[in-house]
Amino acid sequence: MDMKKEKIVCPYCGKTNTWAPGNIYRPFCSERCKLIDLGDWADEKFRIPLQPDSSEDNIPEPDDDNDT
Repeated sequence: MDMKKEKIVCPYCGKTNTWAPGNIYRPFCSERCKLIDLGDWADEKFRIPLQPDSSEDNIPEPDDDNDT
């Protein structure tokens, strides 16, 4: 089978690379870019926004009057 090698851009540094089985760091161009990106996620520089769940609006608040 002949696999077409697709050109991609590293999401960290912008360097052009090839999406191929030989590129073990894809979509990144190198281990360095992959680890820097991972570190940014670990430092919470990137966040996935949460959308409020509408079913949570129907949950009653707990009473602070615990006289038991």
